[in-house]
Amino acid sequence: MIEASKLRAGMTFVTSDGKLIKVLEASHHKPGKGNTIMRMKLRDVRSGSTFDTSYRPEEKFEQAIIETVPAQYLYQMDDTAYFMNTETYDQYEIPVANVQEELKFILENSDVKIQFYGTEVIGVQVPTTVELTVTETQPSIKGATVTGSGKPATLETGLVVNVPDFIEAGQKLVINTAEGTYVSRA
Repeated sequence: MIEASKLRAGMTFVTSDGKLIKVLEASHHKPGKGNTIMRMKLRDVRSGSTFDTSYRPEEKFEQAIIETVPAQYLYQMDDTAYFMNTETYDQYEIPVANVQEELKFILENSDVKIQFYGTEVIGVQVPTTVELTVTETQPSIKGATVTGSGKPATLETGLVVNVPDFIEAGQKLVINTAEGTYVSRA
């Protein structure tokens, strides 16, 4: 069992009614009067729906044991994404709705980790940084500095990130997958 005050982003727990919930954001909140509460942004792993809620810090939940296996993203067809375990060559089909955010960071044949709760496939874990190519952005501005406000750039997966003004189409960039932000040129 784990207390609500110890839940952090990325952790997964099971509610009393059997729902598998992933913590997206967690923060302590101390109102002017009254007790401290934990404000959380959560995602129901099975349905994919996100919601905001609050818990008392001492509330207890069963922490879900999540196992990961190395896998490779193969392709997407219709509303299903296909992955293959790189050790056993087993294939997994995951509804695109459940891995929509992760697919913005991975190309076909990219290495990822498949997350399991028991025998149930619950998600995909992408590397902390990925290299993606810019497909479309405004032309670079002569004399642009790194400190400029930046401009939007569309990457080969469809992800749009804010990049410095000197970045041009065709360049490979390092992207932080946790925040979906530009890190550097590759």
